[in-house]
Amino acid sequence: MKTVVSLLIVFLFISCFPKAQNKTLSIRLKGSDTMYILGEMWAAEYMKKNPDVAVYVEGGGSGTGFEAMINNQADICLASRLINHQEAKLLAEKQKSVGMLFLAAKDALSVYVNYNNPVQDLSIHQLRDIFLGKIINWQEVGGNDELIEVVIRPPTSGTHGYFKKVVLAGQNFDSSAVTIETTAEIARYVAANPSAIGFGGLAYGPSVKHIKIEGTAPIEENVHNESYLLTRYLYVYTAHVPENHIKEFINWLLSPDGQKVVVRVGYIPIWPITQ
Repeated sequence: MKTVVSLLIVFLFISCFPKAQNKTLSIRLKGSDTMYILGEMWAAEYMKKNPDVAVYVEGGGSGTGFEAMINNQADICLASRLINHQEAKLLAEKQKSVGMLFLAAKDALSVYVNYNNPVQDLSIHQLRDIFLGKIINWQEVGGNDELIEVVIRPPTSGTHGYFKKVVLAGQNFDSSAVTIETTAEIARYVAANPSAIGFGGLAYGPSVKHIKIEGTAPIEENVHNESYLLTRYLYVYTAHVPENHIKEFINWLLSPDGQKVVVRVGYIPIWPITQ
């Protein structure tokens, strides 16, 4: 009798495992925090259509994604910047490959301020001086008489690197800037602090105001024609030419169905699509 009961318990225990245990193939995505929500949505949609595939998504920043890909800890790196020289060198040494790059979406790197902040527009020079700590009061750019609180992403973030290169011309951020790990947390921080300013992907921050840069708003039309100065691509990298189920997944995310997910998340597809 004890044997029968034991077998019954084992059967029930196994039956309670989620269906994911039956999946025979897996794909590991890691990297850009900007692309984390997009990666999660891609994964969910793809697994609906391909129940035998499990897609796992992890953030941490573009640099973290490149490191994971180089060390065989991720099949795909999600990146908001291009691979740098040191990463490419390590990839060649460890994987004997230069890697593969795919343009996956377009983004407007947005500058976030609190909705109660009257500032609507900044020049690129004003933006640079704010993040360098040269402009320290909102009154200097037409706002309230309040000290500016600068919030940034950590150095492992591709968005951090892009902003430093394009906006700050390679100079270092103000040493008093508050470093916050994720874009979602930056948006929440700015939404709760009227004097704060931060930056991140277009798909984040519905609770904050995305201000104009040089009179141009970060909207789809201005991203397509690249009149918005902080327009950038979002990338998918693999260490080698993708094959089998990895190739099929990348083909899908670049297809109209995959690009419709890009639109739903709030980014811009790499080409115009009809919903």
